Amino acid sequence: MAKVVIAGCGFAGLATGRAFFAAGWEVVGLTHSEESAGELRGEDFPVLGCDITDRERLSALPEVKGAEVVIHAASSGRGGAEQYRAVYLGGAKALAEVIQPRVIVFTSSTSVYAQTDGSWVTEESEANPDRETGQILRETEKFVIGCGGIVARLGGIYGPGRSVLLRKFLAGEAVIEGDGFKWLNQIHREDIASGLLHLVTVKAGGIFNLSDDQPLEQRAVYEFLAERFKREMPPRGAIDLNRKRGWTNKRVSNAKLRLSGWVAGYASFLEAVERDGDLVGSEN
Repeated sequence: MAKVVIAGCGFAGLATGRAFFAAGWEVVGLTHSEESAGELRGEDFPVLGCDITDRERLSALPEVKGAEVVIHAASSGRGGAEQYRAVYLGGAKALAEVIQPRVIVFTSSTSVYAQTDGSWVTEESEANPDRETGQILRETEKFVIGCGGIVARLGGIYGPGRSVLLRKFLAGEAVIEGDGFKWLNQIHREDIASGLLHLVTVKAGGIFNLSDDQPLEQRAVYEFLAERFKREMPPRGAIDLNRKRGWTNKRVSNAKLRLSGWVAGYASFLEAVERDGDLVGSEN
């Protein structure tokens, strides 16, 4: 039985661990603290507390030895550049060098695309982020690719209990930024899990955009939600230039991933609102 280490059993990482376990893999999860690991004792696989930047602690874990695959899905905890460098780049190097898996998978972000003209972007498009945090993601991507690994650039993550768009809309806090024609690129957490499992299973290599099939304009999303929940449209407001992902405007293509045989469970956020009762129920 092949072994996979999920470094970062958070919102998407835990779903990924469950997907690998269901597919017959031996799974070992890592989370930042013993406290958070204790909260996951009911899982079908062990989840251990381990700061992945602590090589001594990582080396002392017999459970991770012999892992064929490592998925680096740890989060910076909304930290700044120093935290990004420690968790993403430092974590990737520690995982690769201590565990020495056949392949390391890094969950990066579509925020590395800095385009602002609404154009389509593919894995071949320029990825030259202007923020230092984005530049550190690119450094980490290059390290992982240099190891023969896989980089999955994730769109905005959502799922049960986590949809900023839906939460703000239902709470009456949503704002249509500018003219409302900014493109949104999202991905359901279950599709992240299935996408990562697929990439490992087909022994892919290189960079893949892991986003759903249908980028959506912000205004169109709110029009759909207003009709779906019989609410008023949000007011217009200023563009938020301080958002975590920066002010970019592009449509992310997942064609390369789909050509490899992957099929999204939720083709778009609108489909998920209609079909995923847990998503809607958790926000009401």
